[in-house]
Amino acid sequence: ILESHLESVLRSKKWKWKTLGELCEGVEYGTSAKSAREGRVPVLRMGNIQDGQIDWGSLVYTVDKDEIAKYLLKHNDVLFNRTNSPELVGKAAIYKSEMPAIFAGYLIRIRRNEDLLDGDFLNYFLNSQIALDYGKTVVISSVNQANINGTKLKGYPIPAPSLQDQKIIVKKLDDIRDETQRLEGIVQQKLTALDELKKSLLHRAFNGDL
Repeated sequence: ILESHLESVLRSKKWKWKTLGELCEGVEYGTSAKSAREGRVPVLRMGNIQDGQIDWGSLVYTVDKDEIAKYLLKHNDVLFNRTNSPELVGKAAIYKSEMPAIFAGYLIRIRRNEDLLDGDFLNYFLNSQIALDYGKTVVISSVNQANINGTKLKGYPIPAPSLQDQKIIVKKLDDIRDETQRLEGIVQQKLTALDELKKSLLHRAFNGDL
């Protein structure tokens, strides 16, 4: 439901399309310094980019003050996974200040022009099928690995509604996402209950209680 609505909104003929580079001040590769299992500040890696959000599991850390100062994430920064397996390259997530963090070299921080591009709108777009399909046309592949570099990323075509329209679109998409997650939870509860009922009936049947 969410993907269908997202695609219909993005493909609306009302919007003028631009390149991502026209709406951004630049792109920035993450740190290449070695991380540790313990430390002061988490270093987000490609595995921490999940379903448009930051997954705070399986973290590594740094204590390097220079690295922290240079790569410290800001609220609503969007991270793009530039190197991964062919089916996972190009995924993105938005940072919501859950805790201080920096980002590793397989990720790109998109330094958007905040007067032109909303972070949540960008995140929805990059995770849309439209963007993922475009990524497949510019990806550079090698054995078990694919790459979309910063130059290719800046060339992504993206619809460019006004900032106000972007925020309205994001609010609608957030509402749809929340409702679908609620319905998904209800369905899962019913499936679990049905599975328990099935096990109970089979147990009673084998014991001759039916």
